[in-house]
Order: sequence, then C-alpha cells, then structure tokens
Amino acid sequence: MSFKRALQVILGIALFGASFSGVLTYNELFARGAASCPSVGAPGTVLGYPACVYGFFMYLAILIVAMLGLAGGSKESGAAT
Repeated sequence: MSFKRALQVILGIALFGASFSGVLTYNELFARGAASCPSVGAPGTVLGYPACVYGFFMYLAILIVAMLGLAGGSKESGAAT
C-alpha cells in the first residue's frame, strides 16, 4: 500500500468517525437539552462532558492531519515532474 493510499484510507475512517461522533455529540448536548447533561464526575463523562465530544475532536484532528498530508503530498509530486 502506498503512502497516499494509506492517507486516503485514514481520511475515510476519520470522516466516518467524525460524522458518527458528531451525531452522538449533537444528541448528547443539544437534542436532549443542556439540563440533561450529566454533572462532573458522573459515570461516562470526562471533565463533565460525554466521551463522544472528545472522540469528535480527536477524529477531527486526524481528519485535518490526513487532509494536510494529502495536500502536501500532491504539491511535492507536482514539483518533482
């Protein structure tokens, strides 16, 4: 598997993960209302926020890095020709 193909696979997984955790985050924070969010230290939370919030930002970071890697790789390959 080439480096570019690996980045494309990572980008696809990150897109799926960001959309899935984004839906979960929306449902946890906005659909049920802020009053229903668990308090700090409640089971299933990290610093008072549901774990899906942190998952969303981690997938978003991976998505950005993969996009930058693909964009940077295309510039380098274009300069070589």
